[in-house]
Formats: sequence, structure tokens, C-alpha cells
Amino acid sequence: MKNAVFLLLTGLSLTSPLHAQEARDIVKQAELAAYYAGDDGRSAARMIITDNQGRKQMRQFTILRRDQADGGSQDMMVFFSQPADVRDTVFRVVKHTDSDDDRWLYLPGLDLVKRISAGDKRTSFVGSHFFYEDVSGRNTELDDFTLLEQNTDHYLLEGKPKDPASVEFSRYQVKIDKTSMLPVEIRFFDNQDREYRKVETLKVENIDGHPTVTHSRVQDLLSGGQTEMQFRFIKYDLGLPEDIFSERSLRNPPRDWLNLKD
Repeated sequence: MKNAVFLLLTGLSLTSPLHAQEARDIVKQAELAAYYAGDDGRSAARMIITDNQGRKQMRQFTILRRDQADGGSQDMMVFFSQPADVRDTVFRVVKHTDSDDDRWLYLPGLDLVKRISAGDKRTSFVGSHFFYEDVSGRNTELDDFTLLEQNTDHYLLEGKPKDPASVEFSRYQVKIDKTSMLPVEIRFFDNQDREYRKVETLKVENIDGHPTVTHSRVQDLLSGGQTEMQFRFIKYDLGLPEDIFSERSLRNPPRDWLNLKD
């Protein structure tokens, strides 16, 4: 761990341009670590969804991701394989840095491509406690950040939406590990300042030289229930071609690139 003196900033210093820029720089580093490892990547994911009565469901899928530019635009495809009721469902994202992301969901039973509107990005991702926005990452330009404190291990920052009417939270706190620069805990607060949602990193592994989250969990702290996500068969820098990240792949998945043994 890097050596650092514990720092608790005063209310006056938190509002200064210098510290505001410092907080944004930390957030940008965390975004790169969490969402831009390598030039592209592939992983198999399994979600275990537990409702507030303890009943469980499972979702299994493969994620393909390709960066158009490091820290910039990005393509992502999520191909579902289990259970039967979501098999062949595909989620496609084109991530932008200067505008809302484009998101589509292919529903094979209806042979329908449904566009996910910007207003739906903070709704349930295929019945889980994760949101659509969690999968591809929230645009950091949508929030203002403050560095609350730091110690030898972590930064603690607070984010507030620039457009409060566009989201269900009033603020959130994110803890970022100083060694990996990965967010390890995010706590969301509603308009009554109740903590209602928590996202945690449960396990990090070093894969191809990149610290990588391999187990995470999101909890609904008000109504109960949680979803855990586990990642396996992770590979980076595969040389994924640009043309597989297209509308055509919604109905015709690139099977060769979904072979986890390669």
C-alpha cells in the first residue's frame, strides 16, 4: 500500500476548485481501472438473484467489450445463455462520453430489438438488483464529486447528480482502493437521506496484469433482496473485431468469439 497521512478535509476546502479537481481525477482513474482494462475483454458471468423472501434465480451470460478509445467511447455486448427463459437474449451498449449511452435489448421470443431509453437506465437489469447503468458504468460527467477523506488504503468520495430530477438518489459515497484504484463500495442515499442501496466488491484478482473484480454484490437495503455477480474465464486483449459489435450480432451472435475455451 502507498504511504499516506490520513486526511479529513474541512467543509471549506471541500468546495475549493483544487480539491474538486483532485476528486474528479481520482474518479477518472477509478473509471479506467474498472471499465477499461486492456483494449478489449471477454468474461463469463453468473448472477444469483435473491428476493426479500429468500427465493433465488440465476442468470448466466457472456460479456464482450471493446474500447474505441481508452477512457472514451466503448462497445459492449452481453449474450445470455441460461436459464431457458432468457436464453439468446442480448444486451448491446454503445457508451459515449459526451452524451447518453445507447442501449438495446434483443428479445428472441418476440424477435424484437427494444431500445432502452435514457430514462430507463436506472431500472432493473433482467430482473436483478443491478441496473442497466451498472453494467456499462455511469458517466462520471453526470455528477459532481467531493473528496471526503483518505487513509493509507482508500479514498472516500461523495458524488451528487448535476440533474437530481433524472435519478432516484440524492447522493452516493464511493470507496476506492488506492492500490488497484477499483471502487470497492458504493452507498446510495435517497431524497430522505436514507441509505437504500449498496454495491460492494467481494473479490479482486489480478488477470493479465489488470486488477479485476471477480465477485460483486448489490443489496436493496429498504425492501431486502440482493444480487451477486461472479465472473470467470476472463481474458483481455483478444483482438475483438469492430464488426461484431453491431445490430447484426443481436440476432446472429459471433459464436467463435463466445467460445470460452479459446
